[in-house]
Amino acid sequence: MSATPPPAEKVKQFPTTPGVYVMKDSSGRVLYVGKAKNLRNRASHYFSKAAAEDPRTSDLVKLIADIDYLPADTEVDALLLEARLVKDIQPQFNVELKDDKSFPYLQIRIREDFPRVEFTRSPRRKGVRLYGPFTSARSLRLAIQVLQRIFQFRTCGLDIKADDSRWRWFRPCLLHSIRQCTAPCNLRVTKEDYRKQIRKLRLVMEGKKDRLIAEMEHEMQESSAALLFEKAARLRDDIAALQKLGQRGDVDRDAQPEVFPIDPKRGLKGLRKVLGLEKVPRTIEGVDIAHLGGDDTVASLVHFIDGLPFKPGYRRFRIKSVRGVDDFASIREVVTRRFRRKVREEDVFPDILLIDGGKGQLNAALDAFRILNIEPPTLISLAKREEEVYRPGETESLKLSRHSAALRLLQYVRDEAHRFAQHYHHILRRKKLDE
Repeated sequence: MSATPPPAEKVKQFPTTPGVYVMKDSSGRVLYVGKAKNLRNRASHYFSKAAAEDPRTSDLVKLIADIDYLPADTEVDALLLEARLVKDIQPQFNVELKDDKSFPYLQIRIREDFPRVEFTRSPRRKGVRLYGPFTSARSLRLAIQVLQRIFQFRTCGLDIKADDSRWRWFRPCLLHSIRQCTAPCNLRVTKEDYRKQIRKLRLVMEGKKDRLIAEMEHEMQESSAALLFEKAARLRDDIAALQKLGQRGDVDRDAQPEVFPIDPKRGLKGLRKVLGLEKVPRTIEGVDIAHLGGDDTVASLVHFIDGLPFKPGYRRFRIKSVRGVDDFASIREVVTRRFRRKVREEDVFPDILLIDGGKGQLNAALDAFRILNIEPPTLISLAKREEEVYRPGETESLKLSRHSAALRLLQYVRDEAHRFAQHYHHILRRKKLDE
C-alpha cells in the first residue's frame, strides 16, 4: 500500500472547481474547514511561504498533516456545505459558523388574505412559500427592500382579513406614503390585486427576473444620460441586490435540521400506518453511498432508535469489490457485509432498513438478501426530488404528503446518512473504517 502523499503535494491534484477542503492534524482530528471557488488554488495557498509567516494562519499551517476535499456544484453549494460541516465538527481553527444560527429564508405566507413577506431564520412548514436558504442575511434584507419598492407588498405582522370592514379605519404606515406598500391594512387594495403583486414577486424569486433587471438597467442608463446620477446609482445598487438573490440553496435539498424539527413519535406511528406494519417500529437504519473526492467509494450507515439518532450505532464502510462509480453494486456489497455479520453474531435486525435512492437502489439491496438467503427486515428506499417511497414487489411508489410526520422522519434518517457520508462527520474522528 502506497504512502499518503504530503498535503502540499496532495493539493496539486485537487480540481479547479468549487468545493470544501478539510485540514487534519497527525491524529486525524479536523483542524479547519474552508470553502473555495477553486479548490486547488485556495488550498495550495496554505502551503506557501506567505501563509507560514502570516500570523492569521501560521499556527494552523504548523499542524496540518493531511488534507481532503469535498466537491460542490457551485460556490453557493460550497458555502452551505462548509457551514454544515463546521456546525457538525466544530473545528479548532474555525471561528465563524460554530454558533447555532441558521441561514435565513424569504417567506411568503400564501394562505393569508393579503400574504405578508418576511425575512426569517425560523421558517414555517405549512401555509408558506419558502425561498432559500440564503448565504448572506445582509444581501437578503437589501433585496427585500428593493423588491418592496417594486412590488409594494407588506412586511408587517398585522393579521388582516379582507372581509373585516374595520380595517378601513386603520391608518397605514409610512411605507404606503412613500409608495412601498399598497396598504392592505386600510383595504386600499383588493385581495385579488394584491395577490397579483405577490405573483409577480414569486416569478422573480423563481428565476424569472432577467426581464425586470433588463428594464432596470435600461432605466439606469437613461438616468445616467440625463445626469440623474443619484437615481442611476440607486438603480445600480438595486440591480446588484436582485442579482444576489441567486446566491441561495434549495429549501428541500439544503434543509437545515435545526430549522425544521420533527416529532419522532408521530413519525413512527405514521410509518406503521403507511407501511402496514404490525407494530410501531423502534429501530431504523439508513444507508447512503458517497464518492469522496471523486475517488474512493464509501458507504455510511446510521442507526435510529425511537426516531432519534443513536450515534454509537453509526458505521462507515470502504467499498472493496466495486471498481469505479457503481451505486447499485456498492449498495449490494454494504448490505451483504452488514447483514452477514448480523447473522453471524446473532444480532437483531432493524425494524426498517432505508436505502437512499430509487427502485434500482432498492433492488440492489434486495439482491443482497437473496445472496445471503435471509428474509430482509421492512426494506424501503426514498428517492430524492419527488421524495417517493419504493417497496419490494410494489410497482407503484408510495407518495406521502410533504408535511407528513412519516415522510419527515424518513427524510431525517436519509439526510443524516448523507451527512455522515459526505460531511465527514465521523470518519474524520476515526482513522479506521468499519470493515
